Amino acid sequence: MPGSTNGTNGSTNGSTNGSTKAMGALTVGGLVAVTAYTVALGSNGWLWFGWVVLGLLTLAMVITPS
Repeated sequence: MPGSTNGTNGSTNGSTNGSTKAMGALTVGGLVAVTAYTVALGSNGWLWFGWVVLGLLTLAMVITPS
């Protein structure tokens, strides 16, 4: 049937590709870095804003099909 995925056409049903995993690792690493910066030197709104944007981009990569 057109448009259906049965797992034989190379789709990534339930799994993430390498770039999405790398983006997720970068997002988690960014969270750790921004948190450490905040604890050591005080809060910086632009760093948190940047991390939120990175998190939203990562979420979009996870949600959208490849």
